[in-house]
Amino acid sequence: MKKYLALAFIFLLYSCASVKAPKETFEVGNKTFLLNGKPLLIKAAELHYPRIPKQYWEQRIKLCKAMGMNAVSVYVFWNLHEQEEGKFDFTGDKDVAEFCRLIQENGMYIILRPGPYVCAEWEMGGLPWWLLKQQNIKLRDDDAYFLDRCERFLKEVSNQLKDFQITRGGKMIMVQVENEYGSYGINKEYISKMRDIVKRVGLGEAVLTQSDWNSNFENNMLNDLTMTLNFGTGSNIDDQFKRLKEVRPTAPLMVGELWSGWFDHWGAKHETRDGEALASGMKELLDQNISFGLYMAHGGTNFGHWGGANFPNFSPTTTSYDYNAPISESGQLTPKFFQIRDILKNYLQEGETLAPVPDTIPTIAIPTFELKSIAPLFDNLPEPQYSENVKSMEYFNQGSGSILYRTTIDGANEERVIRITEAHDWAQVFANGKSIGTINRLDGQNSVKLPKIQGKIQLDILVEAMGRMNFGKGIYDYKGITEKVEIVTNGVSKELKGWNVYSIPVKYEFANNVKYKNVADAKDLPAYYKGTFQVKKTGDTFLDMSNWKKGLVWVNGHDLGRFWEIGPQQTLYLPGCWLKEGENEIIVFDNMTPDQPGIEGKRQPILDVLKNKDGLKHRKEGENLDLANEKPVHKGAFKSGNGWQTVKFDKSFKTRYFCLEALNSQAGDEYASIAEIEVLGKDGKPISRENWKIVYADSEEIDAANNTANNVFDLQESTIWHTSYSSGKDKFPHQLIIDLGEGQEITGFLYLPRVDANKPGMIKDFKVYVKETPFKL
Repeated sequence: MKKYLALAFIFLLYSCASVKAPKETFEVGNKTFLLNGKPLLIKAAELHYPRIPKQYWEQRIKLCKAMGMNAVSVYVFWNLHEQEEGKFDFTGDKDVAEFCRLIQENGMYIILRPGPYVCAEWEMGGLPWWLLKQQNIKLRDDDAYFLDRCERFLKEVSNQLKDFQITRGGKMIMVQVENEYGSYGINKEYISKMRDIVKRVGLGEAVLTQSDWNSNFENNMLNDLTMTLNFGTGSNIDDQFKRLKEVRPTAPLMVGELWSGWFDHWGAKHETRDGEALASGMKELLDQNISFGLYMAHGGTNFGHWGGANFPNFSPTTTSYDYNAPISESGQLTPKFFQIRDILKNYLQEGETLAPVPDTIPTIAIPTFELKSIAPLFDNLPEPQYSENVKSMEYFNQGSGSILYRTTIDGANEERVIRITEAHDWAQVFANGKSIGTINRLDGQNSVKLPKIQGKIQLDILVEAMGRMNFGKGIYDYKGITEKVEIVTNGVSKELKGWNVYSIPVKYEFANNVKYKNVADAKDLPAYYKGTFQVKKTGDTFLDMSNWKKGLVWVNGHDLGRFWEIGPQQTLYLPGCWLKEGENEIIVFDNMTPDQPGIEGKRQPILDVLKNKDGLKHRKEGENLDLANEKPVHKGAFKSGNGWQTVKFDKSFKTRYFCLEALNSQAGDEYASIAEIEVLGKDGKPISRENWKIVYADSEEIDAANNTANNVFDLQESTIWHTSYSSGKDKFPHQLIIDLGEGQEITGFLYLPRVDANKPGMIKDFKVYVKETPFKL
């Protein structure tokens, strides 16, 4: 009898152990989200697993929970996982399933944002470069090849993550379809197809969502997707949600991306956003039962070549993606972290507790060390490919890195010009191994002077890809030389032919296997530098690259990313988990020659030092716009408040140069500001802004903030042009001139004031001038 009782007891224990915990439910209710039938306010922290060393994933997740968050938003980066077509990799630091497991194990919910387009200031917005090899492909559109590759990718994502859905006992409550499509185009059919793909691959069991801005969300809104809106610190929340409440009065409200800060561009001032404004805005959201995703809770780093670039006007993103977020690039806690924690501790829901703050990673300093070996690039070139005509990188099956075009031309006893159409993104031109100039896409340059040289000339053009544009139509961003190279003699141009082309990868294996020699043999040419340094105890550090020019760094085989002397970033984050006690190896590739081949490891980053701050201005010394003999084509007054405003002219005008003159402000102050401008063409629709340039702005704030004039057409509603308030000298009227890139027939314009509530710079009275030729300055 005892034997049977014992067996029955064992069977009972086995049965109890086999019973799974009851599944939770998540659904959309009346003006609220429902978790297990009860209202849930979502407080999501955005984290990007490729921007964090895998060894630090859980520590960053714990920090977000300690801040008071109950969920984590997760982008999935297609081009990270399918770097070669058909070859998927979800292992090691690409193991997104492990990242989701850690979120789940720490008691937080998952919001999956699988793209396939993600933006995120990431190379090509997450789309793989090899798509551009397909002739006439239509990205983010009803293109059979594109949609097929999207489905293949999302099927692989589903294989990794579908069991995390809440319907299967996991913590995944939401899956987003596409991303901010309203900023790209209007195509509900495409969004419908992407939704159907998400469902077909098995990710449709969670609540499906969309993400857009309040100014464009209706363009592609689908009735069966939950709409979320994106906006930044200081925005007028009532205005942001006014229209969504009208069209969906019973829907729960959510900020898909509440921007905690902003990202940095090479050559522009470090971006910051006010922490108190963020915390108070978060409180206002919670008081109104509005959920949010904090973009970013922790930004991290664009390791390797993964940083993207903004559009229009090519503006590459820095290696640091610190984002001025509550948790810094290296995982340190900022005042914003504690401001948010102090708010969220008062909004704990049933079953939630405020987690303790985990330890941060210690930092170390590394004394200055020198790199004593050098390998000149031109002595270590890979095997070339021949091409009669210049072709882009993609033609040579290259997606990133640098590419060298080499040909031979005849010398001449006169100066000539080498003209390149177009160099993407930063090119150096050499004649017989000597540098004769650089071409920088940021500045719109396209030519260098060729000096008088007799005999045959070896012409080398080395082009570095700085990251594909990740926004708008700029995702069609071919690298290398995209069209042609010409030699111009006395105004007569001749296209150059017969090229040997060398593809130079951004891979440690290549950098490690070149032939090194003594650094004393250095020339003023691109080169790899190699050395070692000692560490007694590991910890995070920041390599000071301010003595170097422009290039890449590897430590113990890990690619730390790009450096560039122009700033604002002068250090590279080196995670302590990538260091070893004792000797460590470092390799630096510099496109030019460093001031000295020495590097120091600092305890703090340097993220806000520009080498040429005045280069940001759109007004040269001594320039003053002369409108004395010009007649305005329109006079008017903007309404007070936020939101887009439309101005229609009495008739159409042919023009290339568009001048807006602000006469005064709504508040009676001396400041003018604009978030965005669209110019209306003959058909009454906005014309393309792809080739616009600012040729004049009477005043810009570049000391206290990055409020340059080109922000008026950067397709980002949260960035603004603002006249200078640091100097206190600039008074009305304020003028802004835009070169539309080519002659246009225009009928009006759209104006978007800054989206912040109760801020200065709201323009009242204005005049518009237009000309087919430049204004007099």
